[in-house]
Amino acid sequence: MTEVWTVLKVLQWTAGYFSDKGIEGGRLDAELLLSDTLKLDRVGLYLNYDRPLSAGELETFRAAVGRRAKREPLQYIRGQAEFWSLPFTVNPAVLIPRPDTEVLVEEALKRIAGPVRILDVGTGSGAIAIALAHEQPEASVEAVDLSAEALAVAQGNAERNGVAARVTLRQGDLRQLQGAGYDLVVSNPPYIPSADLAGLMPEVREFEPLLALDGGDDGLFCYRLLAAQASALLKPGGWLLLEVGIDQAAGVTELLQGAGLVDIFTRADYAGVARVVGGQLAG
Repeated sequence: MTEVWTVLKVLQWTAGYFSDKGIEGGRLDAELLLSDTLKLDRVGLYLNYDRPLSAGELETFRAAVGRRAKREPLQYIRGQAEFWSLPFTVNPAVLIPRPDTEVLVEEALKRIAGPVRILDVGTGSGAIAIALAHEQPEASVEAVDLSAEALAVAQGNAERNGVAARVTLRQGDLRQLQGAGYDLVVSNPPYIPSADLAGLMPEVREFEPLLALDGGDDGLFCYRLLAAQASALLKPGGWLLLEVGIDQAAGVTELLQGAGLVDIFTRADYAGVARVVGGQLAG
């Protein structure tokens, strides 16, 4: 007799399998992957807990489970992530947006209003640029990335979120940024010290783009470049706001001070980690 795999049985088995593989939150991952397979939300799964899966559904689900078991990020398997309560398409060309980065958006929104000009450096999926454009309809946003593949993802996300007309995407190198007179420059640059990359969790180390992770010997390479160009990019009174890694706030603060910025501040994320450093070009 062929074994019957119901929704509940599949979820229980997969949660245990993921736990054996060292994957935290395996039950939630199983629910999300099965939701995608069956085109149900998570509540719908439990309303149909005794529903048997068809052979085709089992095959689709097993393929997704196999990918996750190899530590591929759930967001890449599903092809999507949420940031600022907005939907974003993601793939291995772009870093997966993190909730920690939302505090950078929060700080930016405190400092802009009306028809401002914004530059997002190293935009990746476009998460920061698109969130700011979504919240500030009068803003003109430019977003730069070195990767053409990342820019293609960002373009799709701008269209998906209805802001493509106000977000200009262009390929550019952080070493020599173009433009001037910005009210706000924001960036979540690569900040992992090169020697620390090997110790990252497999989901990050083996799947996310190295270009978006490697911050050089001490993790501060990109911050030096951004600080050195701040006065040329910003208008008087404009702000440079940067996401930073753990224990990097002091070093980045020194770089902004050395660049002549004023009113420098640090903002912690909701886990208490100093996550944003910002400064203003004197008016």
